[in-house]
Amino acid sequence: MLRRTLLASAALGLSLMASGNAMAQDTLKACFVYVGPIGDGGWTFQHHQGALAVQETYGDKVEIQFQENVPEGADAERVLTQMALGGCKIIFTTSFGYMDPTNAVAAKFPDVKFEHATGFKRDHANVSTYNARFYEGRAVQGHIAGKMTKTNKIGYIGSFPIPEVVMGINAYFLAAKKANPEVELSVVWAFTWFDPAKEADAAKALIDQGVDVIASHTDSTAPLAEAAKTNGAVIGFGQASDMALPEYMPTPRVSSIIDNWAPYYVKRVGELMDGTYAQVDIWAGIKEGEVQIGEITEAVPADVKAEAEGMRDAIAAGTFHPFTGPINKQDGSPWLAEGATAPDGDLLGMNFYVEGITGDIPQ
Repeated sequence: MLRRTLLASAALGLSLMASGNAMAQDTLKACFVYVGPIGDGGWTFQHHQGALAVQETYGDKVEIQFQENVPEGADAERVLTQMALGGCKIIFTTSFGYMDPTNAVAAKFPDVKFEHATGFKRDHANVSTYNARFYEGRAVQGHIAGKMTKTNKIGYIGSFPIPEVVMGINAYFLAAKKANPEVELSVVWAFTWFDPAKEADAAKALIDQGVDVIASHTDSTAPLAEAAKTNGAVIGFGQASDMALPEYMPTPRVSSIIDNWAPYYVKRVGELMDGTYAQVDIWAGIKEGEVQIGEITEAVPADVKAEAEGMRDAIAAGTFHPFTGPINKQDGSPWLAEGATAPDGDLLGMNFYVEGITGDIPQ
C-alpha cells in the first residue's frame, strides 16, 4: 500500500509537491532526485528502496518525496530549486552528474541539507557526499569471470568515462587476469546510465566479439536479457540491484553487486531529526554492508563460488585490497609497487587503464 501511495504522488509531478504543506510542525520532508525510473531494476530502484526504508523507519515523522528521470544538468537544478522551495529539509541527489547543480542550489538554500551520491564537491557547509566502493564487488565478479570464461574473452559495458566506472573496469580485469592469465577484456561504452536499447546493443556487440562473460555499469537488466538469448553460452551479473529474476536464474545472472543505501539514508535523516547531523564525506564498501554480493548461483562451480566468497570476506576483513601491487598503468609505467595498495585519492581520480587492457578511455 505504501509503494502505491508513493507512486501515485509521483504521478502528480513536482507541481503539486509544494501544496502539501499542511502537515504537522515536526514532520520532516526528505526528498530524492533520481536519474532513472524507480522501476529500472537497478540503480534507481535500489535508491528508492532506501527512501522507502526511511518512510518505514520513521512513519509519520517523515514525509518523503521524489522525482524520477531527472536529466543531469540544468533540469536537475530546476528540480532541486522546486524541492527546496517546496519544504524539503534534506535532499538526496543520486547521480554523479548532479554534482554541480547540487552545489549551485545549496548555495541559495543554506538551511536545506543536500546529500550528493558519488561526487566529490562539497562547496558549501550544507553539502555532504556519500559513495560506495563498487570496485570491491567488481573484483569478486572479475574472479568469477576469469574462472568461468570458456573463450578467454570477457566484457564490460561502461556508462560514462568517470573515475567510478574506470575504477570498476580495472578492478574487474585485475581479478579476472589473476584468476586466468589468458583473459582478454573488451569494453563497450554506452554513454548512458539507463537506456535499455543502448545497453542491449552494447551487450550484442560484446557477444559478437566472442565475449562470454559480461559485467556492466548501467542500470537496466537489458544486458542480462541479451545474455539469456544465448542458451547458456554467455553469463552476466546483476548491477546495483540483485536482478535475481526467475528468467535469469541460475544463469545468465550468476551473481550481482547490490548497493544497499537504506542504512545510510535512515541514519542521515535520523541525525537531522535528533540534532546530531554534520557534514560528511563517506565512502563505504563490503565491510560496512553498503556493497553486497548477491547470491552466487549453482551455475558457478562450487570451488569458484568458495573462492569468490573468500575474496568477499577478505575484503570485508581488510586482509585483501583489489588494487594491490605490483600494478602498472596501461602504458607500462609503474603505478603500485609490490605489496602496496592504492590510496583512495588515486582511485577517486582514476583516469587510466591498468596494464593489459586494450583501447582508450573516451575523452
